[in-house]
Amino acid sequence: MVKPIGAEVGVAGVVVKAVPADDAALAGLIERLDAYLARLYPADEIFGVDFSDPATRNMAFAVAYLDGRPVGCGGIRSLDSATAELKRFYVEPDVRRAGIAGSVCRFLEKRAAELGHSLLRLETGEPQFESIRFYSKQGFYPIERFGEYVHCESSYCMEKRISP
Repeated sequence: MVKPIGAEVGVAGVVVKAVPADDAALAGLIERLDAYLARLYPADEIFGVDFSDPATRNMAFAVAYLDGRPVGCGGIRSLDSATAELKRFYVEPDVRRAGIAGSVCRFLEKRAAELGHSLLRLETGEPQFESIRFYSKQGFYPIERFGEYVHCESSYCMEKRISP
């Protein structure tokens, strides 16, 4: 398989590509993520990304394709020179447990390191026990709530040291 420019080949048939914030496949996946989160949390406990904010264009986003179909996504935003935050991480339910999430996570970790970050943080929630288990397997460990999540009781925050 030829590796597309700006992409990383993961598990069989999966290609993870860097995409801009206005990518249509990314938007569709995030729409499905938001619908999923709306079933789990009250609206004020969902911490999305404001795509109308010009700063969002500075985020690094990726979409995973399985045999050409967009099936997963994620992004990173810089919090400071050393720290990036993993945001809008999602894999379609029908292809979960196929290694796609790991491919996206590794792609974004590599991108964060390329940007000079040595720490990657994230926020998820107690109802998302499968996410917590996945992130733990990826080397993330629990931390105190940070930033906009400090006062949100349902937030569960984690971080991982990465090599720049």
